[in-house]
Amino acid sequence: MSNPDPDGLDSADGGVGKAIISVIKILTRKKMRKWFPVIILSVLLTLLASVLEILSPLVIGAAINKIAELKGQSDGISMEQALLFLTFGIFLRFAAAGIPQLRDLMFLPVSQNAQRVAVVEAFEHAQHLSLNFHQTRRVGALNRIIERAASSIDYLIRFLAFNIGPTFFRLIMAAIVLALAFDIIYSVIAVVSVVVYATVTLIVTEYRVKQRRRMNEADTETKAVAIDSLTNFETVKAFAAEKRVTRRFDEALKQFNRKFITAMRSMYLLNLAQALILNAGLLGVLAIGAFSVVNGSLQIGDLTAVMLMMLSLFAPLNILGFALREIKQGAVDLEKMHGLLAKAPEVADRATAKPLVTPIGHVEFQNVCFSHEGRQNNLDGVTFNVPAGKKLAIVGKSGAGKSTILKLLFRFYDVKTGNVRVDNSDVRDLQQESLRNALGLVSQDVVLFNDTIRANVEFGRPDVTEDKIIEAIERAQLKDFVKSLPKGLDTIVGERGLKLSGGEKQRVGIARVILRDPAILVLDEATSALDSSTEAAVQKALNEIAMNRTTLMVAHRLSTIVNADEIIVLDDGRISERGSHQDLLAKNGYYSKMWLQQAKSSSRSSSMRLAG
Repeated sequence: MSNPDPDGLDSADGGVGKAIISVIKILTRKKMRKWFPVIILSVLLTLLASVLEILSPLVIGAAINKIAELKGQSDGISMEQALLFLTFGIFLRFAAAGIPQLRDLMFLPVSQNAQRVAVVEAFEHAQHLSLNFHQTRRVGALNRIIERAASSIDYLIRFLAFNIGPTFFRLIMAAIVLALAFDIIYSVIAVVSVVVYATVTLIVTEYRVKQRRRMNEADTETKAVAIDSLTNFETVKAFAAEKRVTRRFDEALKQFNRKFITAMRSMYLLNLAQALILNAGLLGVLAIGAFSVVNGSLQIGDLTAVMLMMLSLFAPLNILGFALREIKQGAVDLEKMHGLLAKAPEVADRATAKPLVTPIGHVEFQNVCFSHEGRQNNLDGVTFNVPAGKKLAIVGKSGAGKSTILKLLFRFYDVKTGNVRVDNSDVRDLQQESLRNALGLVSQDVVLFNDTIRANVEFGRPDVTEDKIIEAIERAQLKDFVKSLPKGLDTIVGERGLKLSGGEKQRVGIARVILRDPAILVLDEATSALDSSTEAAVQKALNEIAMNRTTLMVAHRLSTIVNADEIIVLDDGRISERGSHQDLLAKNGYYSKMWLQQAKSSSRSSSMRLAG
């Protein structure tokens, strides 16, 4: 059985009440205060339109009565008065229809800003959630959740403020006017029709909400499958899996289509039931009104006024049915966003957290133990000390915990036991932003934004001058490559930097860190994607920026770490060997064997190049 909530974002309460409260909270935010006068004026205009909608049938009916009384007479002045009444009634009807258009014109920026406030809040909250959250969530699904919630906010604001409330206000006014001006039976028919209509609509809508929820889940899955496949198109092509991926997308789309059809069929049945109820109510009013006209207790103009009033009352009920559905469905769409906003970061600043001011770069791990979810201890009792300005290299087998050490330093995770310290302060006592501002990372797989080379380099420090950017480019051995490009620094690198080679991406990442000028330099296989000649040049640049700067290096190529002040060898989360390069070679342990193996491999590669 598939997981009904693969993204783990269902809220505890996603009902209409919470949706309404959410919308009210958004509209009353500090950022929305400047729109308060527009919101109030829009509500007043809506109520005015409702009043005019009720008054216009009375004026038109009176005009028709006057015209009927003038039959066979030649009193031109009375006819002019009747026509003036008729014109005035039609004008009121036009005003009742035109005022909402003016209101919508005025309210448009309010709705858009409310959506922006909500979406930015959800986006910002998602950005602050911990690394573990993002590693277990699908990007396409998360984006779709926020997107749908934004649309539902617009629906909720409009329908609650301009449809649901005004419709009931108009019903109360119409019932009173019909009872006082004509007969209470018309009020009873109007109220009963609306009550039956609303009851049927609510019952069927409850069923439709369940169908909409299932449809949303299928829609989210379809978008997630599509984005996941398109994002990883290189892997798809490398494994010749185009047909397999397409079949997977087709199956997801079939599921969505089935659920969409079920949801839409229920809507058509509801529309049919609603039309039957409204027309039955209208028939009842007209039948009684016609009988009253024949008996002489009602004039033809009065019957016209009653009919127009009923039509004016019933017209928004069609929208009311749609509005009720959209409000309920909007609540469903907001469920996931409520779940997202309810997610607390696993790693958060303490209330007493302090900024890391003028960092010098002293790093300590003290008996650190840590394990990822579903795994045994990834690190077990790791202890080391890196004085400011010194170099520490970390080597070991894949999965030994090398990259985990770096993630704990960045405080992407919190340790299970022990502590990680920077400048004699536990990282849990430091503000995360200030801690990470003191760190500069060049990873094995540098991920770039789909923007220009310039934007990706200055991402490390957006407030620098053009000269500083060019200097960083030069020190990263990227100057010649940038010069060879027609657009130079303004060249777009593509999604995740896929228009660049692995080596070019890594050098952009190195330039980004050079520009950042961190107190602690973190290199995670930083030259692994470079060819030998480029590696030598970039390694020289890295050595230059690492001078007098605390440096932590995770390395596979041991030739890049021979000058480290200390090298630690990890084995199943424990430090099995430690010392300088020469010390470790003398121990004839794992490090020594790995060094000899790489030396032989390098020798064979050199021989093959010479032979070629």
